[in-house]
Amino acid sequence: MSEKREGEELSEAARLMRAASPYISAVWKMVGGAAVGVLGGYFLDNWLGTTPWLLVALSVVGISVGFYAFIREMSRLGKR
Repeated sequence: MSEKREGEELSEAARLMRAASPYISAVWKMVGGAAVGVLGGYFLDNWLGTTPWLLVALSVVGISVGFYAFIREMSRLGKR
């Protein structure tokens, strides 16, 4: 009886999706950081009446955090 290697029983599309999932995760970290910053700034601006300053500030922070998470994840994947 021969043992199957991991993923050998999957279709080609499933193998490609499994291989792409770490990269998709890295992109979602970047998008999520930016979205949290923009939405947080928007709602805090409306609540505190400081339009547009918190939106601008938290957008920059969110985008920066998103890029940092993306770069960190990609460098971690590159070391594999």
